[in-house]
Amino acid sequence: MFESGIDLELLQRFEAGLDPRRPDRCSVPARVLGYGEISTVFAIDAPAMAGRAFKRMPMFRDEGEAQAYEALFHDYIRALGERIGLRVVGGDTVRVADPAAGRVVLYIIQDKLPPDSIGHRAIHKLPPAEVARLTGTVLQQCRLVFDFNREHRGQLELGLDGQISNWAITGFDPSAGALPPTLELSYLDTSTPLMRRNGVEQLDPDLLLRSAPSFTLWLLRRAFLPEVMTRYYDFRRVAMDLVANFYKEGRPELVPELVATVNRFFVDEHREPGFKPLTVAEIEGYYRFDALTWRVFLASRKLDRWLQGVRGREYPYTLPDKIAR
Repeated sequence: MFESGIDLELLQRFEAGLDPRRPDRCSVPARVLGYGEISTVFAIDAPAMAGRAFKRMPMFRDEGEAQAYEALFHDYIRALGERIGLRVVGGDTVRVADPAAGRVVLYIIQDKLPPDSIGHRAIHKLPPAEVARLTGTVLQQCRLVFDFNREHRGQLELGLDGQISNWAITGFDPSAGALPPTLELSYLDTSTPLMRRNGVEQLDPDLLLRSAPSFTLWLLRRAFLPEVMTRYYDFRRVAMDLVANFYKEGRPELVPELVATVNRFFVDEHREPGFKPLTVAEIEGYYRFDALTWRVFLASRKLDRWLQGVRGREYPYTLPDKIAR
């Protein structure tokens, strides 16, 4: 048994029997809870696994790579929580080696939260004024990170993805039609532990490209990787990404008011020197480009999966039918 009560032998059986193309047909029953760009989140239907979410990351080539990532992951969580004061949904990590396939799969295990408490679900239960309040609180939480980065620039800086789907609302009642009077948020997305020490990025960028088809690597290294590795250290771009995410989440009518919310925050509260106000046109253009990028990326991965199948090779990633962006 794993120290958190996880049945390690069962997790190993789950991994050994998993068909990434048909995860529903695994000998250990499981459900897909969500997809990331480099991961898939599962619920494993067994008593020892109840109440937990398992984020599967199959991109590591050996134990050394997985251990380095694992150490950085825990350092990142500690820095966010202990040094910055952010509430973080932490997680245990478990490595499952697969020598025959020449890789190590790492699972991040977190407590499963009430689905409606996650930001992208909650915004469909709330009126516009409460969504604006939620967005303002997200910005205040992000500010903790970027204030820390400014104070420790060149020593220790952390990247943060502030999208609304990365926050959980403590004590949220979806039937109330309002947020709790005292709004407390917890940060969920710790699996991309962006951290700079002495100006040097600690996360190996090649891990983010490991799931990409080989025929796209030259383009991704030139165009995609520099953007991703810098976007989440820039508060304005994080705020832009946060608002643009409302197109993806099906609340485009809220974008104009949220643009105004962000601009007020940066001018009146954060008082960012030289801040250039966001515009709806800028947000829409950003969203369209981002959505196109990820649709093309998913299509190329599906082509790569087909090519690997033709060659009789296993494709270790579970892909969504489409990306809702």
